[in-house]
Amino acid sequence: MERLQKILSQAGIASRRASEQLMLEGRVQVNGATIRELGSKADPARDDIRVDGRRVKVVEQHRYVLLNKPRGYVTTRSDPQRRQTVIDLLRGVREYVYPVGRLDYESEGLLLLTNDGDLAARLTHPSHGVARVYEARVLGVPDEHDLQRLSRGVVVEGRRTEPADVRLLPPRRGADEATLVVTIREGRNRQVRKMCDAIGHPVAHLRRVAIGPIRDSRLKLGAWRELRADEIAALRKAVQRESTPPRVRH
Repeated sequence: MERLQKILSQAGIASRRASEQLMLEGRVQVNGATIRELGSKADPARDDIRVDGRRVKVVEQHRYVLLNKPRGYVTTRSDPQRRQTVIDLLRGVREYVYPVGRLDYESEGLLLLTNDGDLAARLTHPSHGVARVYEARVLGVPDEHDLQRLSRGVVVEGRRTEPADVRLLPPRRGADEATLVVTIREGRNRQVRKMCDAIGHPVAHLRRVAIGPIRDSRLKLGAWRELRADEIAALRKAVQRESTPPRVRH
């Protein structure tokens, strides 16, 4: 017997958090009964588990897709506002895959999609501290004090961000904008944009260039490919380490 949200996640229906929301909305049934209790368990081999009336099948083959997301796409499987989603770019992928983490509508760059619920949960859980690297073109040129503030952490919506690795690429002489390379290990909503807002240098363009050990500067915007076996192994290794201990602030 396993928790329902874990079964749904492993079946590639949705992440564990999203699966919990499906349950709370009354969209999950086990043997004909609607299940809303998050602690509920089931046996995927014996029980009739359904989401929106469709039978949940155990995933036989996992897919791991790397997409170079363009601007103007929502990082979700469907959108109430009928905007284009990243799924619209995955022509040829028949399996039910879903995005691992977020990449906002205006941003572009690398995005993982999979039906491996266990790996997805580990990659998105903050305790594993998997690094995401962004190139942020910002208005104005941040000085050393600004960079130190970002590195130490800034207050965003009442809560300080975790320390980040921040590097300023050499700006052109007389330039009125600059590019920062920002590495974060937490996944708060629109985090890099809000961090840059906090130091008075709003983001004009944001691109994610790495997810943990995964990089691909050759993947064209809007294109996707399968992860190689060595890349999947590297991702698994990245999330197998012990949970990140709480940081001590001085």
